[in-house]
Amino acid sequence: MDTRTPLALVTGASTGIGRELARCLAQDGHDLLLTAENSQVHDTAREMERIGASVETVQVDLTERGGVEELAGRARSTGRPIDALVLNAGVGSGGSFAGDTTLDDQLRVVDLNVRSTVHLAKLLVPGMVERGHGRVLFTSSIAATAPGPYLSVYNASKAFVQSFAQALREELRGTGVTVTSLLPGPTDTEFFHRARMLDTRIGAGPKDSAVTVARQGYAAMVAGRDSVVAGSRSNLVQVAISRVVPERLMAAVHRRMSAPGTGRS
Repeated sequence: MDTRTPLALVTGASTGIGRELARCLAQDGHDLLLTAENSQVHDTAREMERIGASVETVQVDLTERGGVEELAGRARSTGRPIDALVLNAGVGSGGSFAGDTTLDDQLRVVDLNVRSTVHLAKLLVPGMVERGHGRVLFTSSIAATAPGPYLSVYNASKAFVQSFAQALREELRGTGVTVTSLLPGPTDTEFFHRARMLDTRIGAGPKDSAVTVARQGYAAMVAGRDSVVAGSRSNLVQVAISRVVPERLMAAVHRRMSAPGTGRS
């Protein structure tokens, strides 16, 4: 890697929004440190190398403390500052909390979406502040704006990420480090398959392109904006409604979208 080229770290970079964010960074002249738990991250790396980026990959499970520390150690071992930190890795687990989901499923959501995000930020953001330069992008979700029956832990985890991102942004005001949160709606990725939600109304319904979502998120990060609701106009409408409608009503609406079997014709 050329130490004069800016370096970006992207988590959850094997597919979907993470891969497209990596593409935006590569096209904009960044070298990349990419991570995911599966081997597809190496395919993403080869794609980004064809664009012209120098790329390193770290295939680790960020639900494990050791995986987070291995990734941060690899970042430090480059001897280069992290110019852009993209904390995108996330997972969901659909279904009844008291019924057909397991404790391991739900704790994995917490471990990846919440714990690893805080852990990695704690290990890498202070160095960015010390240097007085950097951009941080958190992938939140419009799910952060409302309770989510049948996605209860996922929505709660994204509410945490959104609150954390906005609080951190305010703390870092004036340091040269900006924090941006990306709030996509339903997006055409592997999320609903992995969350076992293909038979739900939201899982079977229309979705935004991961390319569009990533480009909007990347543009917001570069501009230093606090947040961006990405994708279709309906996502903006949902966020606006969530600010004025009581949570119990938002939860009832979400239930009709995410309950198992609602997507069957």
